[in-house]
Amino acid sequence: MASIVTVKAGKIIFQEGDKGVSMYIVLEGSVEIYVVLKGKEVSLSTMKVGDFFGEMALFRDKPRSACARVIQDVRLAVIENKPQLEKFLVDNPLFASKMVNIMAQRLASTNDMLFQKINELSARKAEF
Repeated sequence: MASIVTVKAGKIIFQEGDKGVSMYIVLEGSVEIYVVLKGKEVSLSTMKVGDFFGEMALFRDKPRSACARVIQDVRLAVIENKPQLEKFLVDNPLFASKMVNIMAQRLASTNDMLFQKINELSARKAEF
């Protein structure tokens, strides 16, 4: 079963480069996902009730690729491993459907960005 934690506004949940071991589901409040580029914070997304983040920690053994900071006091369900996630998804089929849809949207967005970069690089090569 997922554990429930409460975190106050302004607190950092994790930072880019941290070892990821858990994913989070927002039950109340909000969390900002951001990266630091050239010393400046760049906001990527705001997670609100029903949203999830940090899920890649359960699927790959890589450091966190972004930071997560609490914007508004938050209650989070914390899922700490793949078997726990699988049970949660079986017990919560509507959330499972939402998760699949969101992950598919994220993958499509990543593919779009990748193809855009490939096209930009191809155009640069053509200039030379």
